[in-house]
Amino acid sequence: MGGGFVKQRVSRGLSAFGRRASLGGASLAVIAACLAAAPAMAQTGGPEEIVVTGFRSSLARSLNVKKVENAQVDTILAEDIGKFPDLNLSESIQRIPGVALARDAGEGRNISVRGLNPTFTRVRVNGMEALSTTGSSDAAGGVNRGRAFDFNVFASDLFNSITVRKTSEAEVEEGSLGATVDLRTARPFDYGEFTAVASLRGSYNDLSESAGPRLSAMVANNWNDKFGVLGSIAYSKRNLLDVGTSTVRWAQGNAFAPGFASAPPGFTLAQVNGALHPRFPRYDLYTQESERTGATGSMQWRPTEKALITFDALYANFKNKREEQYLEAPSFSTGGACTAANTATSCGIAQTAVTAAKINSNNELIAGTFNNVDLRVEDRYDELDTKFYQYSLTGEYEVTSKFKVDAMAGHSKSDFKNPIQTTLTYDQFNVQNYSYDYSLGRAPLLNYGSARLTDPSAWTLTQIRERPQTAVNKFDTMQGNAKYELDDWITVKAGGDLKRYSYRTTELRRTNGTTANQEATIPAGIASIPISSFSGIANFPTQGLGVPAGTPTAWLVPSLSTAVSALSLYDQAAFNGAFRLGPEPALANNAGVDERDKGGYAQADFRFHPFGMTLRGNVGVRYVNTSQSAQGYSFVSGAPVAIIASRDYSNTLPSLNLALEPREDLVFRFAAAKVMARPNLGNLTPGATVSVSGSARTVTAGNPNLNPFSAKAYDVSGEWYYDKGALFGVALFQKDISSFVQTVTTNQAFTGNSFGLPDAIAVAACGAVAGCSPSAQWAFSTPVNAPGGTLQGIEVNWQQPFKFLPGLLSNTGMLLNYTNVRSSVSYLNSAGVVVATNSLTGLSRQSYNATLYYEDDKWSARVSAAYRSKYLTRVPGQETGTDVDGTNSTLNVDASIQYTVNRNLKITFEAINLTDEFQDQFNNSTNLVSFYHHTGREFLFGVRLAY
Repeated sequence: MGGGFVKQRVSRGLSAFGRRASLGGASLAVIAACLAAAPAMAQTGGPEEIVVTGFRSSLARSLNVKKVENAQVDTILAEDIGKFPDLNLSESIQRIPGVALARDAGEGRNISVRGLNPTFTRVRVNGMEALSTTGSSDAAGGVNRGRAFDFNVFASDLFNSITVRKTSEAEVEEGSLGATVDLRTARPFDYGEFTAVASLRGSYNDLSESAGPRLSAMVANNWNDKFGVLGSIAYSKRNLLDVGTSTVRWAQGNAFAPGFASAPPGFTLAQVNGALHPRFPRYDLYTQESERTGATGSMQWRPTEKALITFDALYANFKNKREEQYLEAPSFSTGGACTAANTATSCGIAQTAVTAAKINSNNELIAGTFNNVDLRVEDRYDELDTKFYQYSLTGEYEVTSKFKVDAMAGHSKSDFKNPIQTTLTYDQFNVQNYSYDYSLGRAPLLNYGSARLTDPSAWTLTQIRERPQTAVNKFDTMQGNAKYELDDWITVKAGGDLKRYSYRTTELRRTNGTTANQEATIPAGIASIPISSFSGIANFPTQGLGVPAGTPTAWLVPSLSTAVSALSLYDQAAFNGAFRLGPEPALANNAGVDERDKGGYAQADFRFHPFGMTLRGNVGVRYVNTSQSAQGYSFVSGAPVAIIASRDYSNTLPSLNLALEPREDLVFRFAAAKVMARPNLGNLTPGATVSVSGSARTVTAGNPNLNPFSAKAYDVSGEWYYDKGALFGVALFQKDISSFVQTVTTNQAFTGNSFGLPDAIAVAACGAVAGCSPSAQWAFSTPVNAPGGTLQGIEVNWQQPFKFLPGLLSNTGMLLNYTNVRSSVSYLNSAGVVVATNSLTGLSRQSYNATLYYEDDKWSARVSAAYRSKYLTRVPGQETGTDVDGTNSTLNVDASIQYTVNRNLKITFEAINLTDEFQDQFNNSTNLVSFYHHTGREFLFGVRLAY
């Protein structure tokens, strides 16, 4: 194969499963397309070679195939390995209409489809369900202990097709409210002969000013469609700066009893304590080194003309080393009464005097000057590693010309480990004339008054945290299907599947064998070691951030690299076992869920020709039984006891898909289905767990008896294929969500709490943490079934090659898609009363993708833009006095240029995130800054070789 040409053999009479699996290569530029391609059409007669010769012709082929699908399906294809220009798999998927991307550390991580958050998107790899999870900073969600698929584990180079199924069919397994995403790796029968390709690129980031390699290769051989083998590898490495400001959240002063010590002239103490203020005003500096490795293997054997056996294997390894450094003021979120013992050290907000204040009309303390403020510097170091394995065996057999069967069995495992998560904190007490000012923009002016930021003698080591964690997800799947063609107009299908799913998560912390928090316990031998022996200076890069003049950009920080040996941090026998680890202080994150799903379906595919038109589609029903067992901890007589809660439930899920073609270039579609998604894993853990992390005091109670999410889904669309390679399409969709899971949070004192937990548990959890006691305010959270609501939306697609224009302009074209989604969901308080009606969390009301391209025999160029409007992440807001939490809008612009030297060599250049978009999270509908970070632009230059 050379010069971008793809030869793909498509055999007649493949089953629907086999047709979807037989997707071959297409042009590189399909990734930018906002409309999807689809599997190669089954042909009449013998095998036929289809030759795709570039972007525009592949788009035309995509549309010709798309319009024969019964369901609403979008697909993107890669011609061969190394053709996706994005940093990872999710960034490729964002080109599809209705798909919105959530980013972490400068890369896409999760996707939302048609307004439904990542929890509601189900992913299959080579035909079987899988779940891949990784970890991140706390602001980006931390360790993924849910059902959302982390696409950033995978290099996009490993896949040659991605299909998003937006309407349900009985033959497609349950589990999604939003969409089912099918990922397909390359197979040898996708290529008609020996094929070898390689991509060699170097990347450069303009913020970190660092370079890294990105490599991929594939070799495949096909012996006359009788036997074939294929192998591919992909590797990339990058160094990243993730820089910005954060507040954790905004809260009222009286949320941290007893509140501020005094008010400035012109204000009462009640006014300053009733206003929202930043809990941790700070600047943040993250450094990250990531390494992504992947490999695929496939063998295909056709023992007879009627049988095909396929074996697929996939491996991915995503490693990260991340360091987070902060300079912050914890006084603003540390409650508790001042005593003779803590007045000179860590008294917190009760000792903090407000000497000047600016409270706006929204009752927000956006600027102020303060005395007796405690400062803190943090250094957190993480090592994170996700290993993903999957192998599957598929067989297809044509019993007769009308009767066909297929079967599949496979196993997948996502093994995430965070073996090192270590944090050291230094505190400096009672700083005078400290000030902040958030009236100047997203980046505040922070002034540290009398603080000595770089003087080791001014700081005291106050916490040593160790929190190694894991999350393991495993699937074992078996399924079988049969298809019988009754006649030319109707085909019946039936099948069944058995799926076993297992989830386990762990977390260890410093322990003395009880639930007591040991993180603020500093052994005397360590307290006597000079801080200067394990410290360094953090230099904060301000370019592109808009930091106001006067904010310090250098401060002392712990240095984990030297502290490990200086303090014997990972020697559990050192300092009389001060660093011994156990699960007791973090019982909520030591849990598991097991599910056994047994399902079956019956479906009829039909095609009629009433009144000279074509009416086709399918109707069917799927039945599934779920046996669930959740493991966790509860407290009995003040001690943790492991418990197991089990339950069974069943769902009957009918579906209908219709496509009417009144003439050759028009398709009108209608779909209706009942859909379900299982509750998120963390919500199912039984029992209650108490946790203290610094000034955050939480009680988390699970609910293993949650009902699954359920909805009735409707879809109406029209597609006009008015010219070769052209499409104008509109889709209307609605989901009536009848069962929804919501986490309800109340802030209350631990003493006399509504969960019936004794004060002794709070005392143990507090340990030596200042300001923590049973009489302080705690956040109690538990998931409940809520009444749900409705979701409605519209998608508009337009694809237009400008071949009618003169000269070079005839080589251009445009692809546009726009999605508008609205929802109305009822949110409850702890008493079960509806307290708010708002959008579904994770829903962006507007999103669009736009691509302008040029292509001739030598040059191919594209510019693509992806926009996502703001979305909510929590309703009501997590803190009292805030109505919502959310993330602001993003606009990402990417570009690529490719020059074909000859049929074996191409030179490529790509630019990713040209707008240097910020990850911008907010509290309250007044848009108070919560997290505001950027990671810079990425540039890639390289070559592609083909034989």
